[in-house]
Amino acid sequence: MAREAAPELKTIDPAVAEMIKRAEELGYSTVFSRAAKTPPCPIGADGACCQICDMGPCRLVPTKANPEPVGVCGATRSTVAARNMARHIAAGTAAHSDHGRDLALTLLAVSEDEAQGYEIKDPDKLRVVAGYWGVKTEGRTNREIARDVALAALDDFGRQRGEIKGAKRAPQKRIELWKQFDLTPRGIDREVVDTLHRTHMGDDQDAEHILHGSLRTALADGWGGSMLATDFSDILFGTPSPAVTKVNLGVLKDDEVNIVVHGHEPTLSAMIVRVSMEPELIEYAKAKGATGINLCGVCCTSNEVLMRQGIASAGNDLNQEMAILTGAVETMVVDVQCIMQALSDLAGKFHTQFVTTSPKVKITGSTHIEFDEHHALDIARQIVRGAIDNYPNRKGQVQIPNYLHDLVPGFSHEYIRYMQGGALRGSFRPLNDAVMSGRLRGVAGVVGCNNPRVTQDQAHYEIVKEFLKNDVLVVQTGCGALANAKYGLLVGEAALEYAGPGLREVCEAIGIPPVLHMGSCVDNTRILTVLAEMATEGGLGEDISDIPGVGIAPEWMSEKALAIGAYFAGSGAYVLFGVNSPVANSEEVEKIMSEGWEKLVGGKMEFVPDPKEIVRRSLAHIDAKRAALKLPAYDPNKYGKSGDAKMNELLKLPLAQRQAALYGAPVAAE
Repeated sequence: MAREAAPELKTIDPAVAEMIKRAEELGYSTVFSRAAKTPPCPIGADGACCQICDMGPCRLVPTKANPEPVGVCGATRSTVAARNMARHIAAGTAAHSDHGRDLALTLLAVSEDEAQGYEIKDPDKLRVVAGYWGVKTEGRTNREIARDVALAALDDFGRQRGEIKGAKRAPQKRIELWKQFDLTPRGIDREVVDTLHRTHMGDDQDAEHILHGSLRTALADGWGGSMLATDFSDILFGTPSPAVTKVNLGVLKDDEVNIVVHGHEPTLSAMIVRVSMEPELIEYAKAKGATGINLCGVCCTSNEVLMRQGIASAGNDLNQEMAILTGAVETMVVDVQCIMQALSDLAGKFHTQFVTTSPKVKITGSTHIEFDEHHALDIARQIVRGAIDNYPNRKGQVQIPNYLHDLVPGFSHEYIRYMQGGALRGSFRPLNDAVMSGRLRGVAGVVGCNNPRVTQDQAHYEIVKEFLKNDVLVVQTGCGALANAKYGLLVGEAALEYAGPGLREVCEAIGIPPVLHMGSCVDNTRILTVLAEMATEGGLGEDISDIPGVGIAPEWMSEKALAIGAYFAGSGAYVLFGVNSPVANSEEVEKIMSEGWEKLVGGKMEFVPDPKEIVRRSLAHIDAKRAALKLPAYDPNKYGKSGDAKMNELLKLPLAQRQAALYGAPVAAE
């Protein structure tokens, strides 16, 4: 599969390249052509524009005549850059946490038997989560427990004093550090409001203090709203475990009704999966001339259904327009976040129905069918039936790129624990031991979006490939996971082609890919949980900040990504962002988020556009953490001749030599 494309195409995905060419031939715009025609604002891109009052907007760009510009109110570049970053983090926290609120409300409706079609799919996880929230389980029904868990979670949104429950799931040393520096979130909504208030005109004007508050807000996302979103999704739809499915535009079918789900919330998409398999609707599709119903997804709704129901993915964020350009999509159904307004116009150029469903999201030109969990199955059937009715309306040539690849999604933190020892003795001990011995140099979370300002998927692919070669185990979520799935890194065979000798041994021994798909972008909290368990397990320090690991968002573009990066930094991780720095206008702010945060909480955020430099800094950090723990220095020649690899080599030897290698001396004649 090609991993290079002409620079003007801005992608290494051959399926996307084919669709870009088709768009050009038809005279239609895409995110790639619009990015080329619309250069980024050089003032805003560096965090040098202040728009929070009508005395501005103020452009704070240094010149020879004015090397230290200030706003009309006197705000400095550092204050403005810090305010802008804090507001990004607050918006990202609000988006992810509101996702969690909706799932809490759905769980509450299920507990009261008011949510059509939903049930508690993982009662064991419900009871585990109940323990986190202090809800009693003994002698109680699942619905009684679910009701109290949902109400307790909703209380965490509006809590005014005290601390959110999820913060107690961090390592004890981290909990104490947060308390020492007043970083423990009080309530999810309270922290978002706190940041928005303090960044209003005339309020907080100290960059370090502004960013300190934004750290607490981000932690309310990571250990609050996003974490409960992951937990409640597992309770309602099942905790993921590995399964084989497929990815890229080749999953679309030219003879079936194609429905694409796009966005982030699993509530409606799970119901569409269910009704698309109903015999009556399949027969209805056949009556319209199709051979069946084909459901697939893009972006994080895709991650939700592929890791739980095995539904194939049409790709990551920048594949959304490409799916419509095939001419084969009857209906694209969207909910919230990362949905391009251009989809509405593009759908109108084909026969595609573009359906918005969230009460929070209306897009001009779309068909709005508002989702309500109380009537979920009825709404899902309405959408699927509408897609079937649209099948005969296909116009023009259907052109589906013949590119797709297998992937293995669904590595929840529960499954990662299980795969290292089974149901009775699952733990993170083997993973810690592999890092301590040097089989694994360290671990990396490579997550986040696509961004048309850089070549689609290239940074994701190149960075992860280098990590694997250097024996770094990689976990991925969101569009980053789908990026590398398209190039074959999320299957077991990838270990043989890409992994260093130590990592290959680990993959062979456990039977896993070298890159583990851990879910959608809200599921970055699974990575937090893994890091917390590794720290608690022992041998790698006492806190997340001690672990030889890094977090990277190579192609970030959304405010949610900044919130995620901040909550990982606040939890003790070293986080690197690619593309560009939104605070480049202020060296002071960059130092606060790097050197200042590292001194305060042991984690930091840096913006590094060059993927090679990201890898260099990451490996240097991992090696420094190994040295601090007094672990043996990484030696790529130490491992690689055990496990299946060694046995395969031995099987090629004559019997006497094989026995000598295994037992020290021949035990039988040739």
